[in-house]
Amino acid sequence: MTFTELCNSIFVRVIEDYHRTNDVDTPINNPYKEHTIEHDLYLKNWIDTVQWHLEDLIRDPQIDPVEALALKRRIDASNQDRTDLVELIDSFFYTKYKDVTVQADATINTESPAWAVDRLSILALKIYHMSEQVERNDASAEHVAMCQKKLDVLLEQQKDLSLAIDQLLTDIEQGRKYMKVYKQMKMYNDPDTNPVLYGKK
Repeated sequence: MTFTELCNSIFVRVIEDYHRTNDVDTPINNPYKEHTIEHDLYLKNWIDTVQWHLEDLIRDPQIDPVEALALKRRIDASNQDRTDLVELIDSFFYTKYKDVTVQADATINTESPAWAVDRLSILALKIYHMSEQVERNDASAEHVAMCQKKLDVLLEQQKDLSLAIDQLLTDIEQGRKYMKVYKQMKMYNDPDTNPVLYGKK
């Protein structure tokens, strides 16, 4: 099994687990052992799945403004959790490949492996929800046909992205690429760098 086959199988499991209740307040029940990559991938996609549905809720045109603000704060916290998980997954790769002899002509990738996995996680959610649209009985034939075309593109994108991630990992393993991990350093969550926050001290 390739790494992305593992990822995609876990992401499908997460999305199916979530949709048993389809409730953003459902407690996570991670089936994998802590401090394993499987555990972190499950948690990563669970965060993404809950946030997907929070983003749906906040777009209700009739939403109460107080509820909307609470949801916005929850989405902000979720984004920070998502970033933290990406950095944790990159730490896994960094540790795994730390003893690789890097070739003299090795190059760096435009993004780290975990940020590519982040895109793969979101892609799994797009595929699930676009499939729902294709299967709707209350939608027009035109809507279903349009969504089927989009689904076909998403599935092709998943195949291409999975291949690219696996190739990147092989290149890192063989020293043709090397990793540098940059922390995101999000300033708006930091009370020392967001002027709205430090101005109120």
